[in-house]
Amino acid sequence: MSADSATPDLFAPEPAPPGRIKAFLRLVMIEHSVFALPFAYIASLTAMHQWDKTVHWVKLLLVTVAMVGLRTFAMAANRIIDREIDARNPRTAGRELVTGAVSVRSAWTGALIAVVFFLGAAALLNPLCLALAPIAVIPMVVYPYGKRFTNFPHAILGLAQAMGPVGAWIAVTGSWSWDAVILGLAVGVWIGGFDLIFACQDVQADRAHGVKSVPARFGIPAALHGARASHAVTTALLVWYALATHAGVFFWLGLVIVVGAFLYEHTIVRPHDLSRLNRAFFQVNGFIGIALFVCALLDLIVRGLTV
Repeated sequence: MSADSATPDLFAPEPAPPGRIKAFLRLVMIEHSVFALPFAYIASLTAMHQWDKTVHWVKLLLVTVAMVGLRTFAMAANRIIDREIDARNPRTAGRELVTGAVSVRSAWTGALIAVVFFLGAAALLNPLCLALAPIAVIPMVVYPYGKRFTNFPHAILGLAQAMGPVGAWIAVTGSWSWDAVILGLAVGVWIGGFDLIFACQDVQADRAHGVKSVPARFGIPAALHGARASHAVTTALLVWYALATHAGVFFWLGLVIVVGAFLYEHTIVRPHDLSRLNRAFFQVNGFIGIALFVCALLDLIVRGLTV
């Protein structure tokens, strides 16, 4: 991190007019919360079903605040730490911190506000959530540095994302759950897998500037094979989760939809044809989370969850 990003005045309060807020929201790509939130909701609602078969809306709201807050912090920290790398990559040279649409001070201010919301929501949920909350922050900061020291930063991202369902379950029950760990691992392996696909578009820039990743080190075909293997493992973990939580027919229907989406995703992205990579990354993976959540919710309602 350069000297200008470490000086104390970066953390000073700064007015945030509407245009600056919009630029910050673009910076952290707030709409991409759709990737992680559905699985947090699946964990929360399954825990509520096992607890008393009633939806606790306040807890669900606090889970939402915590998830969005932590993700916003993670994205802002990522953009701040990577801004010099982004400036050297034609694909990312238009990002807000590179162009100056968002200042480093504004980004840090937004990141700190987001982490305060995260910690506040954790404190309102239960003591275990608050105690574990700082641990959840660590991989969010380590991940952007990962591409500087390991060829497998995607695994760090997967670990960070795996904590979402575990934290959501703890938010409801105040206790540890191995069922939630299974779901968390499924989410982590899934996101790590599609990050392998996403990284394929930056191979040339990454190699030119010493940025580490599986595609940059081992090539695009190897990365796509790794993504396929990751999504096969994801499917197996989701099957395990369904069995462990005694899921019903609608959840199994959701798994069929997920498998179909995985097959489609790996059909449209080829080593020598990345033209539809953004469709695979944004549309297909967003659809996977929403589709499985809808099916899981229907399944829990049929099995007695009171909404």
